[in-house]
Amino acid sequence: MSSNNLAVLSALDGARTQLYHFKAIVIAGMGFFTDAYDLFCISTISKLLGRIYYTDLSSPKPGKLPHVVNNWVTGVALVGTLTGQLVFGWLGDKLGRKKVYGLTLLLMVVCAICSGLSFGSSHRSVMGTLCFFRFWLGFGIGGDYPLSATIMSEYANKRTRGAFIAAVFAMQGVGIIFAGLVSMILSKIFLKSYGGPSYHADHKLSTEPQADYVWRIVLMLGALPALLTFYWRMKMPETARYTAIIEGNAKQAAADMGGVLDVEIQADQDKLTQFRAANDYKLRSMEFFQRHGRHLIGTMTTWFLLDIAFYSQNLTQKDIFPTMGLTSAAADVSALKEMFETSRAMFLIALLGTFPGYWVTVFFIDKIGRFYIQLVGFLMMSIFMLIIGVKYDYLNTKEHKWYFAALYGLTFFFANFGPNSTTFVLPAELFPTRVRSTCHALSAASGKAGAMVSAFGIQNYTQDGNVHKIKKAMMILAFTNMLGFCCTFLVPETKGRSLEEISGEDAGESEAQMTDKPPKNRPDASWE
Repeated sequence: MSSNNLAVLSALDGARTQLYHFKAIVIAGMGFFTDAYDLFCISTISKLLGRIYYTDLSSPKPGKLPHVVNNWVTGVALVGTLTGQLVFGWLGDKLGRKKVYGLTLLLMVVCAICSGLSFGSSHRSVMGTLCFFRFWLGFGIGGDYPLSATIMSEYANKRTRGAFIAAVFAMQGVGIIFAGLVSMILSKIFLKSYGGPSYHADHKLSTEPQADYVWRIVLMLGALPALLTFYWRMKMPETARYTAIIEGNAKQAAADMGGVLDVEIQADQDKLTQFRAANDYKLRSMEFFQRHGRHLIGTMTTWFLLDIAFYSQNLTQKDIFPTMGLTSAAADVSALKEMFETSRAMFLIALLGTFPGYWVTVFFIDKIGRFYIQLVGFLMMSIFMLIIGVKYDYLNTKEHKWYFAALYGLTFFFANFGPNSTTFVLPAELFPTRVRSTCHALSAASGKAGAMVSAFGIQNYTQDGNVHKIKKAMMILAFTNMLGFCCTFLVPETKGRSLEEISGEDAGESEAQMTDKPPKNRPDASWE
């Protein structure tokens, strides 16, 4: 494809990797660190909430959240995230990436603090207040998905763009690790301050008086990284692509980027009018559908199918954690001890299984390509989940615990060195500047719809712990991953090309229309 790109955009695509690129990764990545911490820390405290607010003193069993309450406490943030993705994604295209970028952080700060301050005259009012603020926390988190991905893609050069976007998303893995680590440290601190080991040996069912402080502190600490990042987000200039292509000000775009990157940029204002006219079509138009409809269907379906499986991976935790000796039966430990063991297990799984996959993607995505990483990831997830489902009775024994742990960890690894990363990267690259944030939001919202299918559907189906149901669910998830494998063929390879070349903006036609000369980096070009 011959390039008719604007000089300011070509300069960004060819710019050498500089300090500001890494600064942008940290600024955007800290948002994702906060997102992951806020979303996943609820898993470390949900059992503690049940012990505090639902223990029946006349019963010999420790209390736990009723199933419906547990679903809403742990899942309501996903509903908020889906809504926030759609709203902020649309605003990112209408008002500008920078103008709404800081708002997401402020919302996360306020709602993280308010979640920890959930008070009430009864357990119902406490849970209701918590769910209310968790929804709005998720709303702010949702805005971070399309905005962070879009901003990073529009700042990056074309050689390392995939690694930069993937690095932002990889901070999610760090956030999950810290969610487990912070919960583990706090529960241990309060355990030591309340009676010591000898006390808990005699009071296994006890709920320590300080336990009500612990879960609140865990939630409120989620405000800290967002608060620290806010100032630097407000210092970031608007992306050159938004300023030039949407606002029509190439001179300002050149000045903004020249101020933060060591690169010589020409304004190229005369060519801008022609460039914008060639791409003046709306999201809800036949032209968009012809150019990018298949790609949008591909990014939405793959993210939807991925998140059904990704958020269902905890189905086997109730068995694998005790089998590995990571957790004890609830009746054998106090409330804070149970929280400590749950947090420790989450920390280890994230550190050894989840975290490596994210960063292997960062290192290889611009070498292997998004397409092949996503295909292999879906395939391997399907294979491992199928094995777990078929051989669940065999694996769930002390004798075979290491096989169980290996399969469980490899499923997490290939989710992250696979579609969990690439479904975030691809929508930030495939679509035109004027609708990039919105299309990423639609794709991400489809993912959260899949997460809700997991939380309120599959996990609800297996909530009684029936082994036969778990085996059946794992086989269904293996099939779901194979559907994701097939849907991957709807999206192209994007490595090594400019955003305008991928979307067809620089030539006024998209790759989907170029049947006579398919791009050399397109694995599926032969059947287009």
